[in-house]
Amino acid sequence: MKQVLALLLILSGFSASSQVLRKRTVKLMGSRFDITIVANDSLSAEQNIDTVIAEVTRIENLISDWKADSQISQVNKNAGVAPVRVEPEVFALTERAIHFSRLTNGAFDISFAAMDRIWKFDGSMTAMPSPQAIKKSVEKVGYQNIVLDRKQSTIFLKKKGMKIGFGALGEGYATDRCRDMMLARGIKAGIVNGSGDMSTWGKQPDGSDWAIGITNPLHKDTVFAVVPLRQSAVVTSGSYEKFVVFNGKRYAHIINPSTGYPATGVSSVTVFGPSAETANGFSTSLMVLGKEAGLKLIKQHPAYSYIMITDDGQIFSSPDLGIKKHSL
Repeated sequence: MKQVLALLLILSGFSASSQVLRKRTVKLMGSRFDITIVANDSLSAEQNIDTVIAEVTRIENLISDWKADSQISQVNKNAGVAPVRVEPEVFALTERAIHFSRLTNGAFDISFAAMDRIWKFDGSMTAMPSPQAIKKSVEKVGYQNIVLDRKQSTIFLKKKGMKIGFGALGEGYATDRCRDMMLARGIKAGIVNGSGDMSTWGKQPDGSDWAIGITNPLHKDTVFAVVPLRQSAVVTSGSYEKFVVFNGKRYAHIINPSTGYPATGVSSVTVFGPSAETANGFSTSLMVLGKEAGLKLIKQHPAYSYIMITDDGQIFSSPDLGIKKHSL
């Protein structure tokens, strides 16, 4: 449900420092992960990168809906049949996802995994799907049909053919977990970036803040805002690369799970806050909800800041980010 916009990590020129920075790029959870660790020496930095990779792999094996032996795959296989007992960690993540589904009135829904992929954004679509096909595509989607039993730690999907999947929300959860793990191990600075779901902590070796450049979705080689990051997370969702146009209207690749229709009106949303998991839920939901409802929702959660860019190039952002309201 999420396409990553370019978030440019801006590194300063390092001054003399006793600390070293090491970075590694790997494929985890089916996506690109960029792991940056600042430590006292290269060996320690590399060993902690290994620890991050092991933790993300552990989480992937628990929650992946494309690994046949994962707990979530077992939940999906037993849809309409029987509840499945899962680890407390998996249960808690599912519980939080359902809370977010309620909060956004279904603009976010982990049962979107059962949606029929009738919209094509690879240039092959020549006409919109019929209203009947669109309605049918989401008939097995609906967080209201997920039954949780906290006492038994079970998940039950009421309808046969239902599926749940965490997608990018799982990546956000993994980056948050790794940040907390590194802090507990005494690693005072780093970034775990899971395909654009980015958890950061501490500072660069020269003492400066990490900084993120937000690219202009209308001119992808241009940065229009630079935002410093401290102990924070940042997530961007966008549709400027994958979309279709019918009758002069632009339809994004991010689908509203409650209606089956693509999101319209917003090109990108960047959300900053303490948790990448929550920021991911907000960024996707704001794309689906659109400008008016999306801004109303995010303004109710002051721990999270936002930059929203509409299809016509208007910029809306939290006052604390200091970005002027103007058009691109």
